[in-house]
Amino acid sequence: MSKSIKAVMALGLVAFVAACAPAEEEVVYVEPAPVQAEPVYNKY
Repeated sequence: MSKSIKAVMALGLVAFVAACAPAEEEVVYVEPAPVQAEPVYNKY
């Protein structure tokens, strides 16, 4: 087989193995925004 066919097959095999590998779950921690009380304005 030619080198280009071997290269394409190798890349296809690598892509197949990468696609079938178990995906690692990425854990993202999101801190809730601090709750601030709105200022109260006394008009009178």
